[in-house]
Amino acid sequence: MHNIAVIPGDGIGREVMEEALCLLEEICKTNSLLTIEWEIFSWSSEYYLQHGEMMPKNGLDTLKKYDAILFGAIGDPRVADEVSIWDLIMPIRKGFEQYINFRPIKQLAGINAPLQIDKDIDFVIIRENAEGEYSNMGGNLYQGTSQEMAVQNTVMTREGVKKASAFAFKYARSKNYKKVTSATKSNAILHTMKLWDREVASVSSNYEDIHFESVYIDALTAYFVQRPEEFGVVLASNLFGDILSDLGSSIVGGLGVSPSANINPEGNYPSMFEPVHGSAPDIAGQGIANPIAQVWSLALLLEHLGYEQPADAILQSIQHVIQEGIVTPDLGGTCTTKQVGKAIRDQVKSNLLGAEKYESSR
Repeated sequence: MHNIAVIPGDGIGREVMEEALCLLEEICKTNSLLTIEWEIFSWSSEYYLQHGEMMPKNGLDTLKKYDAILFGAIGDPRVADEVSIWDLIMPIRKGFEQYINFRPIKQLAGINAPLQIDKDIDFVIIRENAEGEYSNMGGNLYQGTSQEMAVQNTVMTREGVKKASAFAFKYARSKNYKKVTSATKSNAILHTMKLWDREVASVSSNYEDIHFESVYIDALTAYFVQRPEEFGVVLASNLFGDILSDLGSSIVGGLGVSPSANINPEGNYPSMFEPVHGSAPDIAGQGIANPIAQVWSLALLLEHLGYEQPADAILQSIQHVIQEGIVTPDLGGTCTTKQVGKAIRDQVKSNLLGAEKYESSR
């Protein structure tokens, strides 16, 4: 049995999380081998307005007891973004050493994506998730004066780059990806990016079966648009990976179908799975938010816990529902969040029952 901590968060996070949990409940009913229990935590911007903190002071100690975290979305116009991010998401990522951010970029048939090509787009972005440009080291001097100065330090360590690189190459080999592409800018950022280049290249020498290339970030963004079908695993620093991930999502249909995982590969702490679309306060409460990214994040969580069959069933069902035209307005449809959620749920149940019948007949 596994225990999951659930943090729906703000805005549409609560709406899409409801669909994910209904699906998880259906999967547990259908698959007798899958036993998962979950507990919902109300930590959010609303919680902050009531308590003056995004989560209790013992929040990490509470979450540490769970096998994984399913996160919704965070953000509210009444609370500064740096508060909601640095007082909730970042403490979880950093405190639990979730140094890998995992983003699949996959073209799903039936989506009228901005980039229309006849080739298969199916790659993943592995982003170093603990160091780099989001290390929060620096400060201000002479604030509010004409001499004001701000310094934001980029921090990279040999160990951090090696661990992220090793994860990327191991994943590429396990999933039969033939190429790892490293994003760099070492021609201009001489210290941190040259360390990045050296350590990634060093790790690549242990994987001679996988083609390795290092590409400048400015060229790489162009190649994402010009020839995205050529990529397998893309490895990037925190900031570069953040930007590339959203670009990758956009070329295959948008953030509404974009899941992510923040992973502690050693399993010493729980990993966290979340959609990347944010809380979208402009459409919150209207019942039109796309639940696919949240549901797909649930699939990544299940795969992480070793439940590959239901994880595969979810992705197959998402694809089926999209091809049937059961989609929300962001994908050009007219369906509600609940309608899409139910359609995915029904299809997952059908897929799992069909798989059980097949196994019993063998």
